[in-house]
Amino acid sequence: MADNGVQARIDHAVTSGTFSLDGQTFDVDNNVWVIGDDEECVVIDAPHDVEAILQVIGDRRVVAVLCSHAHDDHIRYAPDLGRAVEAPVLLHPADLPVWELTHPDSQPDGQLADGQQIPIADITLEVIHTPGHAPGAVCFYAPDLGVVFTGDTLFNGGPGATGRSFSDRDLIVKSINARLMGLPGDTIVKTGHGDDTTIEAERNNIA
Repeated sequence: MADNGVQARIDHAVTSGTFSLDGQTFDVDNNVWVIGDDEECVVIDAPHDVEAILQVIGDRRVVAVLCSHAHDDHIRYAPDLGRAVEAPVLLHPADLPVWELTHPDSQPDGQLADGQQIPIADITLEVIHTPGHAPGAVCFYAPDLGVVFTGDTLFNGGPGATGRSFSDRDLIVKSINARLMGLPGDTIVKTGHGDDTTIEAERNNIA
């Protein structure tokens, strides 16, 4: 992680539950990322367990619940978490059809847009639209921390899965090459599932 005097930090939890799509259900472990300082933070994704996420947040003010995409294992508890911490749930609008599979009677509180800057503590997260795993999939780049949060777009080992509804293998590869591979090679990749990697380590895994 970059060491340049910033106060913001990354806190982390892993929650366990299920992912369901196209009539099939799988057991999954999801990463939850909380970025901020002692006073305020944002949360990336809200899978499986609101209480576990609240423990990571502590008594901080939550600026927003940011959705990397709208598969149910990432947003099932986003409305509940948003209400619990009195923060807006934000999603890229291209993923609304996916969101509605899980939350047909409610909408996110706001939208994420490519290039959007989200200030938190003493850093800024940049929204990078990376469709492919889902139409509205986004990554969150924190240059001051030397980190990119990739949801299910890029993993340790290569691109996210594209074998289900709303996904596109050619598009995810295009997104990764065009939007992520240009980041500094030592940028740490923090994913929606599994272990960290770096941009440089994944260059030969994108095809």
